[in-house]
Amino acid sequence: MQSAVPQAPGNKIRNRERKMMLEAYRAVLEGGEGEITEKKSRFIATVRPVESEDEALAFIEEMRKKYWDARHNCFVYSVGLNREYTRCSDDGEPSGTAGRPMLDVILGEDLYNVAVVVTRYFGGVLLGTGGLVRAYSQAVQEGLKASRVIEKKHGISLKVTIDYGGIGKIQYIAGERKIPILNSEYTDKVVLELMVPADEAEPVQKAITEGTNGRARMEKTGDSYFAVLDGEVYTFRS
Repeated sequence: MQSAVPQAPGNKIRNRERKMMLEAYRAVLEGGEGEITEKKSRFIATVRPVESEDEALAFIEEMRKKYWDARHNCFVYSVGLNREYTRCSDDGEPSGTAGRPMLDVILGEDLYNVAVVVTRYFGGVLLGTGGLVRAYSQAVQEGLKASRVIEKKHGISLKVTIDYGGIGKIQYIAGERKIPILNSEYTDKVVLELMVPADEAEPVQKAITEGTNGRARMEKTGDSYFAVLDGEVYTFRS
């Protein structure tokens, strides 16, 4: 097991738990890397999706080993749909000039379950407080531009069984409401698995019932988060 990041340099922020789960939230599907140069200093931002604090700490340690010869490896992470584990570190930069501005970008983009390390190779010219804040903020933004960001929605998996005469109406409803069809099975009946946004489940079921004159049989088979990107549907555990 990789060693954890020391606790002292970071600022840990814990929030109260919310009673309601998020119906939708923004997250990173695939991380990327962005770089800027400011007065000969290189700032390299590496973005990684994470599902636990241990994953975030392991990622930070990985970057520290990769960029072992850099002057600073500043970081931020926010884990949990209630932001239960949110932490940032200046890693030797003047207090408040790196970690907090990086966190402000993450919060401003409303991203969850993400970690970012910005590596600085010092170019010999001091940037001053304002210059550092701008550089670290811009580096994170460049890293996010190189990443694939999605909106995850809380969805209900709805299994719909219908005769062949009613399949067209269900496909129409799914298309009109932009509801992904995950699977389809054609035998003597047609069985479709729809991923319905949780806050639309009731009106969608009502529309299917009315559109098929009650012939459709529906069964909720589970719930999860899902996202649609470039026409491809991704599902994630709740």
